[in-house]
Amino acid sequence: MTCYDRRDLGLLLLRLSTGGVLVAHGAQKLFGWFGGGGIEGTGKFMESVGYRPGEASATAAGVAEMGGGTLLMLGLATPAAGAAAAGAMAGAAAVHAPSGFFAQSGGYEYAASLGLSATGLAITGPGRLSLDHTLGHTVNRGWMVPAALGVTAAATAVVIGMRNRRLRQEREGQQEALFEE
Repeated sequence: MTCYDRRDLGLLLLRLSTGGVLVAHGAQKLFGWFGGGGIEGTGKFMESVGYRPGEASATAAGVAEMGGGTLLMLGLATPAAGAAAAGAMAGAAAVHAPSGFFAQSGGYEYAASLGLSATGLAITGPGRLSLDHTLGHTVNRGWMVPAALGVTAAATAVVIGMRNRRLRQEREGQQEALFEE
């Protein structure tokens, strides 16, 4: 008989809470549930904040959030699940960064908290109360942690970098000339 300890219970609670919030966020984007805009509405928002094409960006963010959150809740493929969720939250944090840290001012605090929790779970692992443990950690190997986080970090850096370049070009195009030619 297996005996579970406080760490296993704590990881289960962290996985369920973080994963549950991510699933709800993804459902807003993908299906319009919980007051969300669905793919079309979220796609328009994504376009407005520089993520293009908007509907593809909304789909990618929704799948990363809902899929990553579901897998975190189950404790399955934890490195990939945590990395996917963290990447989506890094993209959200980039949108909110100009408003500062605190969420009450529109800042990135909430996205950063979810992303760091997901990253922490990817690194720590799901604990024994998980499908990863039940399945012998076949999709939760040590080498998968740096691989998943590295690939996600690289992809996220490219996406956010393209967004930032696009926004910078739009701002420069809207500036008035200092001198007439």
